[in-house]
Amino acid sequence: MPYDESVPPTPRRRPPRAAAALAAVSLCLTAAGCGAASDDGLSGRSADPRPGGDGTSAAAPSGPAPDRTSAAPSSPSSKAADRPGAGPLSGKTVVIDPGHNPDNRLHTQEINRQVDVGTGRKECDTTGTSTDAGYAEARFTLDVSHRVRDLLRAQGAKVVLTQDGDRPYGPCVDERARIGNAAGADAVVSVHADGSAVGNRGFHVILPGLVRAGKADTSKIVEPSRDLGARIAGLFLRATGSAPSNYIGDKTGLDVRKDLGGLNLSTVPKVFIECGNMRDPKDAVLLTSAGWRQKAAQGIADGISGYLKG
Repeated sequence: MPYDESVPPTPRRRPPRAAAALAAVSLCLTAAGCGAASDDGLSGRSADPRPGGDGTSAAAPSGPAPDRTSAAPSSPSSKAADRPGAGPLSGKTVVIDPGHNPDNRLHTQEINRQVDVGTGRKECDTTGTSTDAGYAEARFTLDVSHRVRDLLRAQGAKVVLTQDGDRPYGPCVDERARIGNAAGADAVVSVHADGSAVGNRGFHVILPGLVRAGKADTSKIVEPSRDLGARIAGLFLRATGSAPSNYIGDKTGLDVRKDLGGLNLSTVPKVFIECGNMRDPKDAVLLTSAGWRQKAAQGIADGISGYLKG
């Protein structure tokens, strides 16, 4: 499915917060303090990008296995995870949306059902991708989301997960948007990993484009979402040392799309992050490392925290 080729708003249209955040990301790409790119370098842009976000399926024969030497942080029940504490983010609500669902593969009829995404109709959800060794994107997204949740709760935020492996499939992409809206979230981040061609490496953050169609109206969230996404991109780079994508988005790792129901139907600031390419062997080594996943979670949490603190 083709990805949206619309370009981000020009700098003069950005409010001061968003412009400052984007400037910080650009500086981060050249400043030693923001962390270096992977030591093997990155290839040029590919003509065969796979769009991320609402996702696609991928088969998996062989490759690096997940690093199981360090377990993910303990995962309390979703109700317990909702309880905020004291800290600098006290009073803030964050929704973390772990992409896909480990059991989607068992419910293909249900997830193939078409839903309204504002600019058309798409599948309710997909199975997501995996590494060649079979480490599923849905497992990766839950692990990273748990880590982000724990980091934000330690700062006093109320954190809601759209799913915690506690439902048979989904939720559908339109329901994922409604969960963030109903929570009155100050920020929503959907966690993913891409499934593109070998040689395509790095992370990218997907921002909502300007959409006014049917149930979708992103006019009020485009700019704050850009600010949120720019902060996450810069701090993800600093925490992980991974470079922005060499095949999707701009040099700071930002991409704009209008075809994702999770963004189109959101009424609160929301972005997607594709943390890397599961089908590239070098990125797969990172994505299957528990230590790297903790760094990824730290970068995402730092970006959210910086956005919420202004």
